[in-house]
Order: sequence, then C-alpha cells, then structure tokens
Amino acid sequence: MTLSTNDSPALDIIVPVYNDPDGIEATLRSLTALDFEGCRVVVVDNGSTDETRRVVESRMRDQDDVELVVEDEVQGSYAARIRGIEHSTGDVLAFLDADETVDPDWLDTAVEAMEAQGADYLGCNVELTLSEDTLVGRYNARTGFPVKRYLQEQNYAPTCALLVDREVFEELGLFDARLVSGGDREFGERVHEAGFEQGYAENATVYHPARTSLVSLTKKNFRVGRGFCQKQRYYPERYGKPGIPPTPSGPSGGDDDLESIFIRLAFAVLSVVMLACRGVGYYYEFFTGEERDDIPAPTR
Repeated sequence: MTLSTNDSPALDIIVPVYNDPDGIEATLRSLTALDFEGCRVVVVDNGSTDETRRVVESRMRDQDDVELVVEDEVQGSYAARIRGIEHSTGDVLAFLDADETVDPDWLDTAVEAMEAQGADYLGCNVELTLSEDTLVGRYNARTGFPVKRYLQEQNYAPTCALLVDREVFEELGLFDARLVSGGDREFGERVHEAGFEQGYAENATVYHPARTSLVSLTKKNFRVGRGFCQKQRYYPERYGKPGIPPTPSGPSGGDDDLESIFIRLAFAVLSVVMLACRGVGYYYEFFTGEERDDIPAPTR
C-alpha cells in the first residue's frame, strides 16, 4: 500500500448516516482532531428526513475537509457506503459509523499498522461505550465486536472500523447493497478468498456506543437474521441452502468474572432472546423476502 503524494486526498473516511444528527455531530467533532495529513471525510446521507443533513452542512462550513453526498434511491448502509466509494478519490478508504468517535492518533496508528503488516484490508479495535448503565447495555458491551476473532475465524472486520486499499475494490467489486446485514462479512470473505492480506490494528481504537435498550438490540438481531438468509439466497455455495439457518457462533454473553449469579442468568436469558430474534428475522426473510433485481450484484 502506497499513499499518493499529489493534490488528491491520500485517504477518504466514509461515514454513512440515516436520521442521526447527534451521532454524526459527535463523529465529525471527533474527526476534527485527527493527527493525519491528507484525509477527507465523505458523509453519505441515506435519505434522512430530520436535521441530519443540516448538521453536516453546518460542520462543512467549519471543516473544509468534509463533504456531503446523498444516496436516497436505495435504503441501506451498504448502498450508502458504495455511494461514498464512488465519490472518493483516496488510495485508502476508511469506514466508520455515524455515531462513533476516535482518538486523535487513530488514523495514523491504523495506517502505520496497515503498512507494517503489508495489509490491503485492516480491521481496528472496537471498544463499546455505555451512554447509560442498563443491563442490555452491559450485555451488548460484553458481546459486541471481537474484531480480532472475526478476522481469525471468519476472515472479515465490521465496516464500523475498517480500512481498505482502493485496489481491492477495483479488483473485487464493492459491497453487496442487496443485503440488509452481513455485507461486511461477505465482502471480507471475498477479500480473503482472493488472497489479499488482511490485518488487525490492536492499538487503533474506535469507540462505538453500545445499544442500551432491548428494542434497539432486538431490531439489530432481527436484521442480522434477515441478512444471513439473504446471503444464502445470493451465495448458496458459501452459506448453504436457504431454509436452513446457521449454527450459532460468536460470543454468547458474559465473562467468568460477572458480578453476580443474577447477572449471569440475565445475560443467559438475553442470549436466548437475541438468538430467537435472529431466527425470527431469518424466517421472516425466508418466507417474505424476494431476490432483488433492482440492485446489481457486486461485479469486478
């Protein structure tokens, strides 16, 4: 990986957002303090109906390295990221979510790790933060984003903390905008199968708010279940025949040093509930979803 030295930005940070003015404000405020020369922030509004765009436009008046583009034809985070990629010019593309914050040295540390490891695709450490101390929030914080494990066992990093060399997209195509969830894993597996080098930056930390309400967490798991069924529909050779949900994998809640038996039991119950939500989402998609022909599949 070689960053350009011409007048174009060496790196673009792509941030999709939908109806989250407070989240994008916090993210842009955080990115103003980055210790990195030659980067641009591309915010992609995915059809917001609230104050989100006005918040970004206000920030643009103070930050000349922030740009706003719009993707309001296809609703979905991967469609928004694709719009950002198409608008970008940097040699390396970094991806964050619109409610995350980073340390001033995050990008510099991540790029150094990318160069040191010869990585074309790099996941960063994700630390979940609690805006309020709820049982659901603590559960989510303990079961959130083990990025290193994802890379080791499933060959992907989540798009909330990811850097990718532009050449990877040029050779493999972009994310699959047909997916409501799981597009980060599908793309990461493509990267791995093509032989690109994947890496991990332990010291480049992205701070992601934990979901603190049961409604928010159940919606996420419902969407994850739908996404897996969609991956089977579009990629049966990799994920299996639709109709047979995946075997549960990944963290299921809690460490050995939990505070009490009550917390252990509550986390176990939440794990079962979230697994059930994924199952409901899976079969909802299986029985009601259809193959989308209005959105093109990723092409090289």
